[in-house]
Amino acid sequence: MTSNSSTNAIAEVQAVDTARSLQKLYFVRAGFSILWVILVALFSKKSVDVATVLLVIYPAWDVAGTFLDIRANRGSKSKMPQYINVVISAVTTVAVGIALQKGVPEALIVFGAWAIGTGLIQLILGLRRRKLLGGQWPMIISGGQSMIGGTSFILLAHDPTKGIASLAGYAAFGAFYYLLTAFRLSKTIKGNIQIA
Repeated sequence: MTSNSSTNAIAEVQAVDTARSLQKLYFVRAGFSILWVILVALFSKKSVDVATVLLVIYPAWDVAGTFLDIRANRGSKSKMPQYINVVISAVTTVAVGIALQKGVPEALIVFGAWAIGTGLIQLILGLRRRKLLGGQWPMIISGGQSMIGGTSFILLAHDPTKGIASLAGYAAFGAFYYLLTAFRLSKTIKGNIQIA
């Protein structure tokens, strides 16, 4: 076996390991988003206190999810976009809590700015990972959609018909894209299974 063949085999094994780890993480992230949507649907009209806690929990969970993504993505050369995402989501968690003191529209503006920033990072990561892992088109589309959704949250924040419940669709699409990417990563795992 040549050195080049050995290097390629190691890279393929790492790609399969990374794909497996990311697949598990994406299933967990989809499950969280689905649960969050259900809780928002149940409590957004009945309990403002529970709904506002849910609004703070969503970006806080993104901090935890991004740390898990960093851990799962062992073969990545640069983890800087994920670390930037951690900082952005942590700041957003605090900023949403502060904005809620003024009102839901202000919190929606913060949430919208966060969706734009994290959507851009997701778009960049998806584009970078697509060559190594494949199966990243759902995440690329999700990143673009997150940026559009964030813009709409900002533009419609002061519309009296909008509220925390309007974010449920955003989270539901996020869950859909995480599931789609998790299933798509099966192709990477199965395509290289003979090596693993």
